Amino acid sequence: MVDLQLFYTSQKDKHEVELQRVKKKLALLATFRLSIFAALALGIYLFWGTTTVYVLAPLGLVLFVYMVLRFVEVKRHKHYVQRLIDINNTELEILARRYHHLPDGKEFLQPDHPYAQDLDVFGKGSFYQYTNRTTLVQGTRVFSRLLLDGNPKDIAKKQEAIQELAQLPEWRQHFSALAGETKPRISPDLVSNWMKSHKPFTPKRTRMVTALFGLTSIVLIALTILGHIPESLVVLWFFLGIGIVGRYSKSILKFAVQVSEAQETIQQHQKLISELEGQNFKSELLQNLQKKLDIKGEKTSKILKNFSRRLDNFEQQNNLLVLLFGQGFLLWSLYFAHRIEVWIEAYGDEVEEWFSAIAQFDAYITLGTYSFNHPDHSYPNLVEGNVVLRAKEVGHPLVDPKKNILNDFELGKGRFCIVTGANMAGKSTFLRAIGLQIVMANMGLPVKGKEVQYAPVRLLTSMRSSDSLADETSYFYAELKRLKYIVEELEKADGFVILDEILKGTNSVDKAEGSKKFIERLVKNRSTGMVATHDLSLCTLADKLPEVENKYFDAQIVNGELFFDYKFKEGVCQNMNASFLLKNMGIVD
Repeated sequence: MVDLQLFYTSQKDKHEVELQRVKKKLALLATFRLSIFAALALGIYLFWGTTTVYVLAPLGLVLFVYMVLRFVEVKRHKHYVQRLIDINNTELEILARRYHHLPDGKEFLQPDHPYAQDLDVFGKGSFYQYTNRTTLVQGTRVFSRLLLDGNPKDIAKKQEAIQELAQLPEWRQHFSALAGETKPRISPDLVSNWMKSHKPFTPKRTRMVTALFGLTSIVLIALTILGHIPESLVVLWFFLGIGIVGRYSKSILKFAVQVSEAQETIQQHQKLISELEGQNFKSELLQNLQKKLDIKGEKTSKILKNFSRRLDNFEQQNNLLVLLFGQGFLLWSLYFAHRIEVWIEAYGDEVEEWFSAIAQFDAYITLGTYSFNHPDHSYPNLVEGNVVLRAKEVGHPLVDPKKNILNDFELGKGRFCIVTGANMAGKSTFLRAIGLQIVMANMGLPVKGKEVQYAPVRLLTSMRSSDSLADETSYFYAELKRLKYIVEELEKADGFVILDEILKGTNSVDKAEGSKKFIERLVKNRSTGMVATHDLSLCTLADKLPEVENKYFDAQIVNGELFFDYKFKEGVCQNMNASFLLKNMGIVD
């Protein structure tokens, strides 16, 4: 088993040593750059007017430019190393249970979602906040969708992919550090949508026409130099070319802005694409994602290099020489705009897939990191039959391991578990642990438990309801709507239902009667699930319905102090603690 504290500390220390080396190299390059500039200036001053200056000046300028480029390259590497240090510092913070300062993903919360609101999937102290390591904006969205995807599918493939990534901790950090440099002004979604919807404005025969026009220009210039034709003919030909380009000038200018924005976004993702192409994955899911970066046997990185060359040539339209001669004699802007449009027509529809593959890798790297960080977790063994969930030593993954009390759990298909217990005895936390275990299992993650057997199932919960003044919805009516939603969903397909103290908005007699009838209906429909309650009358359902079983969490008063063992036991709770707490806190006599 990997010592996580030691691993992340050693990684951080290694990168800090590298950072110091890079800083020294930057200082040396800065000194060299300044020295070369000073030597160049001094040399030009001393040898001005001699032939030596014609050798010295170009040589010194080339050397100075090289030093500038090297400085930029090393500085980029410095930022990359700093991001690696930050990644390991974050992991050490989370190991110490300090993660509440991280993004909580509350913008992804859907109030009417089947389980997200009840299980603290998003928000302060949420599973998202604890787990998320995505770097890219689109990767974060993919990860949030994985958390919200309640339909269990391809779980075995997900498990295989996550297990493979879990075994590549240094590569995961390398990819995330590279991705940290990817911060385009224009989002990948906008770029891919623009490419898919772009309507070409250059004629289809542009390549042939511009080639003939350029060749004719060369012939005319040569004939003029040889004195066979007057110069005025070349001038007329030049203005003809200017006129042809000018006809498309508005479209070219607009296209230039759009292409420049797309170029920045694509080039920033190009390193990530090359990195993914170079990795040898074995799991089917990761291989399928990798195939999205392969078009008819041609690697995406090669296709993008071709695109970059066309963009670079197109941008030369702002070069003074191109402005003076290229437009009139070669139809420069029209030709290279057409070349880019040809590329967009061939590959524009694929760009979305490339961005999607990168985003999904970013999200699955997060899942791989979670698996690596939790060697005490187990990948559920997927089964069919009467058991929906069976596990030993189940616990909530967000509870501090030092305080986490683990329990065995088993629930068969079509069975319903009524959980009673005193206040603060652990009912709700345990129900959320079971619910989150199902969410994690459906994502392909390992779960907090051992010897886990799981028959994939959808999860439906009703644990928190809220009223709404804006919608003129009372608390009670909001809960009824939620229960109605659960019933309707169960009519579509099987589900695992988790309820916590239902029908809280009515009197105790009405609540007890309504709760019984609702559970009876769920049992009649062969639903599987759990309900936590303080109402012991619900436990009588086990006497007439063989599908119902009673479990409880106990509370005891020992030497005048309230004691909880947080153990999941068979039977009905007999000890309640509300009166004791009221008296102990001095609220009542």
